[in-house]
Amino acid sequence: MLQSFDPRNRDLIVNVNGRLTHRDEAAISPFDSAVQGGDAVWEGLRLYDGRIFRLRAHLARLRASAEALAFETIPSDEQIIAEISRTLRANDMRDGVHIRLTLTRGVKLTSGMDPRLNRSGPTLIVLAEYKPPVYDKSGLNLITSSIRRPSPDCLDPKIHHGNLLNSILAKIEANAAGADDAIMLDMRGFVAETNATHLFVVREGVVMTPPTLACPEGITRGVVLALCSANDIPHQVRDLSLAEVYRADEMFCTGTMGELAGVTRVDGRVIGNGTVGELTKRLTRLFEAEITATHDPIVI
Repeated sequence: MLQSFDPRNRDLIVNVNGRLTHRDEAAISPFDSAVQGGDAVWEGLRLYDGRIFRLRAHLARLRASAEALAFETIPSDEQIIAEISRTLRANDMRDGVHIRLTLTRGVKLTSGMDPRLNRSGPTLIVLAEYKPPVYDKSGLNLITSSIRRPSPDCLDPKIHHGNLLNSILAKIEANAAGADDAIMLDMRGFVAETNATHLFVVREGVVMTPPTLACPEGITRGVVLALCSANDIPHQVRDLSLAEVYRADEMFCTGTMGELAGVTRVDGRVIGNGTVGELTKRLTRLFEAEITATHDPIVI
């Protein structure tokens, strides 16, 4: 799975700290914390017909992550929403858009890791692109990565931080194996997530997903669990081993970038009958209805 370039994005206007510039001219300082050490938090948002799905939930996660990293200054939700709106207006965007929202600690006086060197910050970056859901909905092929997700005593996954090297290393392994993405295990050997999405398996009509011990608190993941509750679909949040994945009747992944996407092959094993399962399809329909019903409006 390799994303392709959309010609509509050739002349994007990008927002860096309120400055709207062409994508080829947009820049951040070499002294910015994101450049110096990946010292940033981020969110992925999706725009549907002038509204952003679960915008307030994403902003709450962004704020919680910045607070955990002891950012001295965090813009208000209203300030961030205003900059998102300005960016969308500048690009005349209304639908089919993915927004990458990044908040760094800001610019340092001199190169170094010490947050006390930061005297100017934070830096807010709003990057909006025309981008459909990125996964093939006919069925994904996954492999298991040798790269593990760290436990909270190493780096708490509830901090949605900008240092994504673990995910990148796992994606390199997936690419080398000719797979779409890679499953990542936690330090105990249980399934955590993929390099980019949360995972669900279905066995005998029960939807199961790992706890958020070694993966972020996914917004789309939470929506799927709420849909299960609201529609009397049996579900569990518990540890899952690879053996349970291999014998699943169905499997799917979730995320803002890809919504819901079925998984039909893992480590050379066919999942279920090798096609996207019926419960996966039902949850996809329910999710699409939820998108239509519960957007957060944004002024464009």
